[in-house]
Amino acid sequence: MNPLFPTVTIIGTGLLGGSLGLAMKARGLATTVRGLGRNASTLEQAKAAGAIDEIHTDLTDAVIGSDLVVICTPAATVPDYLDKIRPLCARDMVVTDVASTKGEICSHAREAWADPYRFVGSHPMAGSEKWGPEHADADLYDGAVTLVEAMNDHDPAAHGKVVQLWESVGSRVISIDPDVHDAMVARTSHVPHIAAAAIAQLLKDKPDAKPFVGKGFQDTTRIAEGRAELWRDICLTNPDAILEGLDDIIGQLEGVKQAIAEKNAAHLDEFFDAGQSARRKALES
Repeated sequence: MNPLFPTVTIIGTGLLGGSLGLAMKARGLATTVRGLGRNASTLEQAKAAGAIDEIHTDLTDAVIGSDLVVICTPAATVPDYLDKIRPLCARDMVVTDVASTKGEICSHAREAWADPYRFVGSHPMAGSEKWGPEHADADLYDGAVTLVEAMNDHDPAAHGKVVQLWESVGSRVISIDPDVHDAMVARTSHVPHIAAAAIAQLLKDKPDAKPFVGKGFQDTTRIAEGRAELWRDICLTNPDAILEGLDDIIGQLEGVKQAIAEKNAAHLDEFFDAGQSARRKALES
């Protein structure tokens, strides 16, 4: 049986890129996986882990002849890579990404690429607070949801192959408009990460805090361990939705702050009950 993509180029071989390389190789979806990146050590680690077969530092060499290119770099860098890849694309090459924001990236691709275009935005909801190829896992995407840009003047074959890629590594694919995607993940991922980073900093001037740190603090702040560069770019490429979410959470905090100051027990009951109910509803939907 022929592989879905005989030759694959992964740009950025950290956790997500490395895991995708491992997943594709383990499932026979690719014959040769090329890795491109700026950090020689990361590329060497990815090759040693079996995530890639070839190390490349030149974009042209890495891309020409590939059947699939997956951009696994921070969101703000994706448009630049798309511009550089476009002249190198063969007619049947498929291009996707794994960035956590989609609006700016997909709009850029739509304006810059030919119609029908062969870039299809993706966002696998399978990240971690860890990063680097040493944490890559062939089963990272198995059972995860991957959000894929809804069909919109795409080349139908390219769109279908991106959906098939994620389904083949075990993901449940949901098709979504890029702007709707950004509005939702701002509230389920981006703003919660900002909140976790802020909560962690409650102890930045408390050197003797460790005996007082329980599971609640650890659970709430776990994602604050995420890579700063990644989250900086997420904030800068999804500002409107993130600012709207921050306004909402700041309003909630102002309300509970006032209730505490006024010893308003009824308001506090309402606040905590609403939080419990909203969480359960979100997880059950």
